[in-house]
Amino acid sequence: MAAGLFESSSGDDRAEGPPRDEPNLYRAVASTAIAAIVLGLLSPLAFVDWWLVVVPVLGFMLGLVAVRDIAARPEVLTGRPLAITAMVLSAVSLVGGLVYLSAVYAAELPEGFSRLTFASLQPLPGDPANAIPDSAREMDGRDVLLKGYMYPGKQQTGISQFLLVRDQGDCCFGGNPKITDRVLVQLRDPKGIPFSPRLTKIAGRFAIRPTGTPALDGGVLYHLEDARVR
Repeated sequence: MAAGLFESSSGDDRAEGPPRDEPNLYRAVASTAIAAIVLGLLSPLAFVDWWLVVVPVLGFMLGLVAVRDIAARPEVLTGRPLAITAMVLSAVSLVGGLVYLSAVYAAELPEGFSRLTFASLQPLPGDPANAIPDSAREMDGRDVLLKGYMYPGKQQTGISQFLLVRDQGDCCFGGNPKITDRVLVQLRDPKGIPFSPRLTKIAGRFAIRPTGTPALDGGVLYHLEDARVR
């Protein structure tokens, strides 16, 4: 019997349209991958100083975490190429930075010189603030390399004599550094150098000679003579 005007046709006769594709599910870029690529781009900072090698280390670790997270939840997370790129950048910068800093560290010490640090100039616990430790007396009269910061004064250029202090807190904020945190430097070249707020490497002959200095309470105990900037 023919179907009526308002009667539906049978299931076999019903025309069906083409199947529709399932909508693509949204996948978020893993936050660890984003953080890793940011650190990866910053990882060349490892060439600047030793403590900055932490940047590529963190970048590599976050990249590794991102790859694992994405592999564990591929239906939710994406960003694997980003994480791998971050790991490569971080690894290259880490290795390159360590090699570069090691080369600089080895080359900065002149032949026949010894390294001296402000830590070796400090009195032992319980000793007076101006006590001279044995670690400092052992270096008296020897050629040494010491790193520190120039204590600012009125003169900005042609400085041939200045105080080298332990940290930037003393040199940049007008503090009066401890007597064991200051070394009076006398440069070999009378033309001197300009003032610099950056870490300065000074090679010279270390001498223990208490000397009064009107500009600073207590004067100085330590000297670097016949010195030059490295």
